[in-house]
Amino acid sequence: MPRNDPRADEYAPDRQSCETLLERREWRTLSATEKADYIAAIQCLQSLPSLNTTVAAAKSRFDEFQAYHIEQADNGIHVTGQFLPWHRHYLRTYELALKNECGYQGTHPYWAWEQDVSGLSSIANSPVFDPITGFGGDGVPGTYSVPPDANFTLSKINPAAFKGCVGDGPFKDYVLHFGPGKLVTDHCLTRGIQDDYAEHLTSAAMANATQQPTFELFRVELEGIPFSGAFKMHDSGHLSVGGEMSNFYSSPGGELHPLFFLHHANLDRVWWTWQTMLPQRLYEISGRSTLDPPYQNVTLDTPLQMSASLGPTVPIRDVMDIWSEPNCYTYV
Repeated sequence: MPRNDPRADEYAPDRQSCETLLERREWRTLSATEKADYIAAIQCLQSLPSLNTTVAAAKSRFDEFQAYHIEQADNGIHVTGQFLPWHRHYLRTYELALKNECGYQGTHPYWAWEQDVSGLSSIANSPVFDPITGFGGDGVPGTYSVPPDANFTLSKINPAAFKGCVGDGPFKDYVLHFGPGKLVTDHCLTRGIQDDYAEHLTSAAMANATQQPTFELFRVELEGIPFSGAFKMHDSGHLSVGGEMSNFYSSPGGELHPLFFLHHANLDRVWWTWQTMLPQRLYEISGRSTLDPPYQNVTLDTPLQMSASLGPTVPIRDVMDIWSEPNCYTYV
């Protein structure tokens, strides 16, 4: 396990042990009450006013999380060495907002999509899409049209992925303010569930990723396009849900955070699995830290930027060990 890493004290000399580890569980293992509590916390965050007055379109605390992902999408949170650490920090920041601002008593769940592509006729049958104990089902054809986008190449919008507005579930009437892409428009929650990417979400695909010998090979095998030359777990999870979840920029809000974060929690779980396979992997990091040349290498001191209204900016070293402060969680 990671605490056997003889270099841990060198890499993170100030790390502090956690008094308690929060246990993140898979969505389908939660009781109906626990699922309802999680969804209620999301709705609470949607009702709280934004604290960031510099983003005019952000009406709620929920909006702030989506707006910040859109802002950072061009600043190196994808296809870089900090892709996994940044999203780990982003997810933990979001989890703390649910707990501290909305009184959520649970822990952040994850979506083990590998269980839904083995034996089900369609990923649409996953319990995360249940209209009562989940986040609602597929988009209804004919209920949504992607607005004209003069900067199509900048927003990366694929109209074919937007089947329509979600017609049931707890968020069917919620109005989004950001997206699709970089557009700022009021619109419904959209989806376009498809099974074309199921082969990249299997247990075999996960095993293949965790067998990669270095962090860089592992990250590319998990993240996918463009470096892998083929879709992998990260992009396939987004594309399988479709709608705004499939968009490079606005996916957090498009799926109302739950499915975006449930998806990324599972990716974080896969990374933690890889980390704990060998002691020296706990603080292993590599890759470029910038999208464009001149490229720089990511290090443990590379900052994971976070909006001041959401949470602190921390160095990568602070999020590498989830069993240490300020993380203090594990996966079961």
